[in-house]
Amino acid sequence: MAEKSLPVTSVWLTCQQPARDQRRGRYVPETSAHPGKMLPNLAAHAISSFTAPGDLVFDPMAGSGTTLVEAMHLGRNALGIDIEPRFTALAEKNITLASAQGATGTAKVITGDATRLLDLVPASAVGQVALVLTSPPYGRGTHGLVRVNSSGVRKRGHLYGDRERGNLAYAGWFRLLDGFATILAASYELLCPGGIVVITCRPVRRRRDDLIDLPGELLNVARSTGLVPVQRCAAMLAAVRDGQIVHRASMFGLMAVRRTRAEGVPVHLIAHEDVLVLRR
Repeated sequence: MAEKSLPVTSVWLTCQQPARDQRRGRYVPETSAHPGKMLPNLAAHAISSFTAPGDLVFDPMAGSGTTLVEAMHLGRNALGIDIEPRFTALAEKNITLASAQGATGTAKVITGDATRLLDLVPASAVGQVALVLTSPPYGRGTHGLVRVNSSGVRKRGHLYGDRERGNLAYAGWFRLLDGFATILAASYELLCPGGIVVITCRPVRRRRDDLIDLPGELLNVARSTGLVPVQRCAAMLAAVRDGQIVHRASMFGLMAVRRTRAEGVPVHLIAHEDVLVLRR
């Protein structure tokens, strides 16, 4: 648990549109293959709130390139790293599409292990980043799309890459936290004075009866690198209509909750992500 929790200071209405509608036409269709995509509206809200046009935005676990694309459309420049070549290739396609659609910012994505990011990024980026925006991998089977056919329900787009690549999704709980600490410590070196780090995350279950306070754990990790917490927000993963929550859960999410509740574990659909905001 966090040594000292932060109160929620604001709620971000980042899912008034379904995620698929946020991405439709703005990202290449293959983007659905990534298992842990950040909501475009969430990324755009963070970038708009904590940077100005022309600033440099960095995502050390860039995935399909959501942070990079949204920064480009907002007139910011962006740099990202991902350990999996298939996802950096996907991010490059999304960057190319953003440029073709008139985005005024620029972006570059690098294939490599973010725990060694200072060996990967251009030296010119050190001390120049206004915002680090990222989210850790929650695990190899936490997300995904479901398709129903004659043989039953099939899940796709839910797996990260090979274990041998060092992906933190496969690292185990303590190695995940250690790896994330290493990434944040190196990212600290990229930040300009007063630069901001935004981490989006949610509690996770290692087993059905073992709920892990990942936001609290990551807050402790971030503090250990010298970052100073300034806000804790809630980014909605559901819509709000006339004061009511309208869930955006996938069929997979609904099925998982129903199955777990039938086994006696009182889980609920996830309606928000924690957003940790810290400053150098």
